[in-house]
Amino acid sequence: MTIDAGIDINYSAAVHTVDLNRQVVEGTGEHACEYMTGGVVVILGPTGFNLGAGMTGGVCYVHDPSANILARLNTQLVEARRPEGGELDDVRALLDQHVALTGSSRARQLLDDWDAAGRALWRVAPRGKLSAVERSDRGVGARV
Repeated sequence: MTIDAGIDINYSAAVHTVDLNRQVVEGTGEHACEYMTGGVVVILGPTGFNLGAGMTGGVCYVHDPSANILARLNTQLVEARRPEGGELDDVRALLDQHVALTGSSRARQLLDDWDAAGRALWRVAPRGKLSAVERSDRGVGARV
């Protein structure tokens, strides 16, 4: 399924579109976020293999306490790291909206134990995008 901004989530479970550029899904099949060019996707459950195939923009947050996502990524195109402060706040706000609009018990469980849920999240983005953002946050490589 593609909804604006090049978000292609290939979902197999409940989806909630916060707006055209931000989506929350309960789980996905193979090739989630395939050819994604922008926006934000939050995946609350399991994913299939080849996550991020062809992903050139945007970001995907995956709740995965077992870190299985690391074996399911298309590592030629995307990389994963743990999200940081403001990113976690953004994901939490999306989950709050998701619960308000859908009554999702899965999202409610994650919000009820947010400290643990936040530690189990992964941020997936195109290769180089994560490190470029992190370098710019530290001023490395910035033009003067």
